[in-house]
Amino acid sequence: MTTPMMRRSTNPSKRSQQPNGTTNNSMSLFTRRLAAWTTEIALIAVSGLIPYGIGAFANSRSELSRVPLNPVLGIVEREVARPLALPINYGNRNVSWITNFLWTVGAIAPLTLSCWQLYLLAKTGSTIPKRWFAVRVVSEQGTAPGILPILVREGVGRWGIPMSVAYILWRYSPAFPNLIIFTSLAAITLLGESMGFPRWRSSRALHDRIAGTYTIDATKPFTPEQQQTQPWNETDEEAAIASVVMSPEAIIRQSNLWRWIRQNPSISLFGIALVSMITVLGTLVGTQVYIQSQENSRISEEANRKQFSELEQRLKNNSNATVEERQRAIMAIGTLNYSQSTKFLVDLLAEETNPILLNAIQQALVNVGSNAIPDLKRKNQLLANEINGNTGDANQRQTRQQQLQVNQQAINKILAVYSSQLNNIDLNRIQLSQTNASSTAYFSLVLDKADLWGINFKGANLDRASFQASRFRGAGEDGRWDTYDDAIADLSQTKMKEANLSDANLSRILLNKSDLSRANLNKANLSGARLIGTNLSSAQLVGADLRGAVMENTSFTGADISEAKFTDAELYGARLGRAIAIGTQLSHANLTKTDWQAADLSGAYLDHANLTSANLSATRLERAILRSANLENSNLRNADLRLADLQGANVAGADFQGAILSPGGQDASEDFVQKPQTGAKSALVKGVDFSQAKNLDPKQLAYICTQGGVHRSCP
Repeated sequence: MTTPMMRRSTNPSKRSQQPNGTTNNSMSLFTRRLAAWTTEIALIAVSGLIPYGIGAFANSRSELSRVPLNPVLGIVEREVARPLALPINYGNRNVSWITNFLWTVGAIAPLTLSCWQLYLLAKTGSTIPKRWFAVRVVSEQGTAPGILPILVREGVGRWGIPMSVAYILWRYSPAFPNLIIFTSLAAITLLGESMGFPRWRSSRALHDRIAGTYTIDATKPFTPEQQQTQPWNETDEEAAIASVVMSPEAIIRQSNLWRWIRQNPSISLFGIALVSMITVLGTLVGTQVYIQSQENSRISEEANRKQFSELEQRLKNNSNATVEERQRAIMAIGTLNYSQSTKFLVDLLAEETNPILLNAIQQALVNVGSNAIPDLKRKNQLLANEINGNTGDANQRQTRQQQLQVNQQAINKILAVYSSQLNNIDLNRIQLSQTNASSTAYFSLVLDKADLWGINFKGANLDRASFQASRFRGAGEDGRWDTYDDAIADLSQTKMKEANLSDANLSRILLNKSDLSRANLNKANLSGARLIGTNLSSAQLVGADLRGAVMENTSFTGADISEAKFTDAELYGARLGRAIAIGTQLSHANLTKTDWQAADLSGAYLDHANLTSANLSATRLERAILRSANLENSNLRNADLRLADLQGANVAGADFQGAILSPGGQDASEDFVQKPQTGAKSALVKGVDFSQAKNLDPKQLAYICTQGGVHRSCP
């Protein structure tokens, strides 16, 4: 095999010009390799960050129509968040249509560019950045590596091993889930792998050794086993070829294991026989253990079946068993490990009328625990459908209602007793609403101070239930909050009218399209929750924490949100007409196209809030903080802005018709221009540009001019 040779140019003017349009420089090969790799990563990062940044900017524009987030983006978000222990955003959110497109491009572009760079590297030995820096990757024969070696080189050597080492060190260290530490570890392992080890011959990086490739100076000949910085000569070429092209005999001689086997055939055969015997015996023992365990299980199942049959006979109507005997039989069935026992108890609960036996059945189901929930849920939905279908006469409906109530009581007891052990329990579309107090079997769901994280309540009817100080979110198996394995309940599309959720932990909970009208959510933690399209009309949210929550198109009509925290919340298109928001913190919130008509925002914090195209007509904004708020094209007709702080606000296009700007008690006569009210806070509109505001009357303009506002009519 011959290796292609390149003559060194003795002309200094020609030495600087290199193939493929590259220009040689004084940088070492390692420096150029690092620069090329950094450029490759930068190009991939930029291909994703630019569409993402433009999409985020477009999402802040109120004039663009909004659509649900692409489900593919939601999947990508969750898959990235899970290994990095980031909190996963549950539920789809709405974004502008152009944002949806750009973010999709931002997810696809880096993947496409990565595949293209890998293809170029496999077929030509160089990516575009490697060509710029005169770096080339070749096989042991000096040719382009090909697809498989490049996948091994990049996927296993360069990224797989270093990132795995960094991830394991981070995941099982006290620093978890600190991403800064993980990023630092990843950078160290990646750089260390790329540098190789000085004692390794040729200082080849690990990824090159694994894939059998070489990273070389594209301007110099290929020498497999020598430093690329050393001078080239024919002797080195022959040695390099000899070191690469080895005979089979030479390879075998280098194998110490094979040499030992040839020298000790008896011991080798004995070892092979011993391993074979151990394997056979292990298989036989394992098979016997499995057969015996299956036989024991069958015997136990048969014994439980016979015991269940005997107990079932005692509970038949034609049996002569006393109430006490029947009660003991019911409790005994609850202890059986038999598949039919739970279903039998659930059906018996719907048929029995004796209060003593009903209580015994419920206690037996509580002993069964969460395994009884699926059968109870099935019966619950069947009875609820029959009641809602209005089938049968009044007596039958009354009977079904009583059967449903005792079923609900059993579920309530299990949830209360096994609180914090119910993760992933499915209670979707279950009927657990409060029944009429005039009924003979009145039911009210009470789960105060309970741990209900991870339960699926989607579509359930929980009207007038009490969840005071209950927790719908847990830290998960790792015991850390805001990580990928947080146990979070699903309350989307639930009916929770007049429910008591005061002091409850609903952080990051999914509540999309739920009905919480007239519910009590005072001091509840709803930070980061999803409440898209949720009905919170006339609800009580005094002092509630809704920081970072997503509440697009949510209805707060008539709700009391005084002193609640809405910092950084998303309230696009929300309806807050007649809401009481005294002292509410709405700093940096997105309030685009919200409807606040006739609401009370006295003393509210709206600094840096986005109120573009918001309807604030007839609202009370006295002493409200509107510093640097965006009020562009907002409706402020007849709004009370006395002593409101508008410094730095954008009021372009805002409609001030009938708005009150002067302090309380201001004389409406013309002379207030020369004699403003004593003690009036002149900083309220100082420096605010009202040049593009709409429908300003002469009195408003006079006040603006005397208080330091800006308008073309001011002297």
